Amino acid sequence: MRGFSQNIRNGNSFALINSEIRWPVISYLVNRPLNSDFLASLQLNGFFDIGTAWTGSSPYSDENAYNTDTISNGPITLIIDKDKEPIVAGYGFGVRSRILGYFIRCDWAWGIENYTVLPKIFYLSISLDF
Repeated sequence: MRGFSQNIRNGNSFALINSEIRWPVISYLVNRPLNSDFLASLQLNGFFDIGTAWTGSSPYSDENAYNTDTISNGPITLIIDKDKEPIVAGYGFGVRSRILGYFIRCDWAWGIENYTVLPKIFYLSISLDF
């Protein structure tokens, strides 16, 4: 999910909704065929993701690893119930285009965890498909 480092939630079940709006800015403004593949495929986008992953019967189950923290120090073991919100979200904006046949994606995303907006994260992706 954009806005977080890898594995913000783990489990054998998951649910995710992704919404993205893309605007082919140069193609829209020029409204004629372009010789530049980079300019013809240049897109601005905004997105919003929301989802969770869990183990057990539901995301709110006590079996989920993100709900507890275990601290061991010699003969003493503490189990702390963190009571985290299992559903996380991310939002942001980005730029996409094609360079030398590869799609380049640049996204700036903010994550939302426990109703708190986290600092932005920059993503750079190179692939053959958007």
